[in-house]
Amino acid sequence: MAISQYIKEIGRGARGAKPLTREQATDLFGQVLDGAASDLEIGAFCLAMRIKGETAEEMCGFLDATHQRLALLPATDRPLIVLPSYNGARKLPVLTPLLALLLAREGLPVLLHGMRTEARRVLASDVLLALDTPALTAPERIANGTVRHIHTQHLHAGLARLLAVREVVGLRNPGHSVVKLMSPCAGPSVVVTAYTHPEYFEMLQTTFRMLGMSALLSRGLEGEVATDPRRTPRYDGFVHGEHTLLDAQQPGTASEVPGLPAEIDIATTAAYTRRVLAGELPTPPAIARQVEHILHLANRTADQAVLETSP
Repeated sequence: MAISQYIKEIGRGARGAKPLTREQATDLFGQVLDGAASDLEIGAFCLAMRIKGETAEEMCGFLDATHQRLALLPATDRPLIVLPSYNGARKLPVLTPLLALLLAREGLPVLLHGMRTEARRVLASDVLLALDTPALTAPERIANGTVRHIHTQHLHAGLARLLAVREVVGLRNPGHSVVKLMSPCAGPSVVVTAYTHPEYFEMLQTTFRMLGMSALLSRGLEGEVATDPRRTPRYDGFVHGEHTLLDAQQPGTASEVPGLPAEIDIATTAAYTRRVLAGELPTPPAIARQVEHILHLANRTADQAVLETSP
């Protein structure tokens, strides 16, 4: 079916639009990724979905199409920790690089993937480069205790093109949801993801269950997956789709975080990250707690993988 037929279903406004089946969503998104749709059709798709919103069935279909086409990293010894990073810092320093390096210190292989989707923000990948953490130009195996980052273009060029539509229309599209949920790895992984708008919470939980994913879900900070260092959010964990409430949200917001700089530029953020890793400044307790949850999920995911492969 041509993409225009799907647009007729999803493009009838918030009340008249009909949800797609998982199979239809897979076909539609596959055509978008493959370049089979015109720029006008892609724009119509993005705007229609922005008004309608994604269902869990549709999101599963979009992810099915994406995973069928992604350039995958080889399986790692321990579950790969996947950190999507597409927003960057606007008000507070971006702490996703600190989260990644703390996880690597625990012996985990860590992949950060992303690209610029918002102008004038400090990207986690730029901070990692300042910390002498090299970027990959093609998927490769990541060793335990190592952090690597890769531009979305090297995972799938069509997906990067879809994300770039935001620069033209000024609005996010389903591609921005897909990249925060996908796992570009041939072996077990734990996807660390976050939501900003409460209405996405149920859809994301259902998607993780349907796809049998291992993931950590919480409220993010300015769209990044590293937690707000001033708060303790609710944490929901998933191991092969099985849900566990790891932490309930705690009330209150800290007035300050010891050592956290007011500036958000690359050099200042990199210097702060170095000082925390060297023990010169304390690790924000909220970030330390997030590391504990991710490590717990990685261990459970590894145990489950062993059980599934045992005779």
